[in-house]
Amino acid sequence: MSTLLLRLAAPMQSWGLSSRFKYLTTEREPTKSGVVGMLAAALGRERDADLSDLTQLGFGVRIDQPGEFLQDFHTAHSFDSKQAFISYRHYLCDAVFIVGLESDDKVLLSRIEEALRHPRFPLYLGRRACPPAGQLVLSLEELPLEEALRQVPWQAAKWYQRKLRREKKPELDLIIDAPFGTQGSFTRRDLPLSFDPEHRRYGFRSLCASINAIPVKNPQWRDSDSSSAVGRETEQDPLSALEVD
Repeated sequence: MSTLLLRLAAPMQSWGLSSRFKYLTTEREPTKSGVVGMLAAALGRERDADLSDLTQLGFGVRIDQPGEFLQDFHTAHSFDSKQAFISYRHYLCDAVFIVGLESDDKVLLSRIEEALRHPRFPLYLGRRACPPAGQLVLSLEELPLEEALRQVPWQAAKWYQRKLRREKKPELDLIIDAPFGTQGSFTRRDLPLSFDPEHRRYGFRSLCASINAIPVKNPQWRDSDSSSAVGRETEQDPLSALEVD
């Protein structure tokens, strides 16, 4: 098995699953339907194109930086300004995720990797207002999905790593595909069958969530007994959160 590793990070992301009418919610981590849509865009596929090769990929998410929820109150008007439309849109701010795509077809994964580096259509993380930031493709590994997700160094922003500098090995959550009927698994209607705007269709997938499943090394770790005065001052610096990695 081979696994393609992606880093999904941006000022805002939004991964809708069950949004209805004026309430457009987001899950706390990337959905498979949202990521498959991004892959299809990178490959230049039309909305009514076959997605079977992409939906069959194994899918897992490691939450490196959970981010904060943001609600946006959005208004729009009809062309004649006689009718107003109101919606509440939810986003994840400053989140970082590692996504793994697993397949025994390394040629397909290589083609996806190349497409993500040179996409045919614009890429976005759930919604068009959320383009990815920084490095998107990490590597293509000759490892199964979970093992590949475990070996990636912690990708959280440096300011977030410093926030947890008392933890030598923070433990990250993992959400990963699982066979139907697996003990502790649950289902989501998150398997895209068609993105055709006239007849969008989604099936169910089975997955497991493991809390605090993956310990990672914190490069900013500092033993509290040996903290320097400089370190204590940094903790009080109101501009430290604005630092760009």
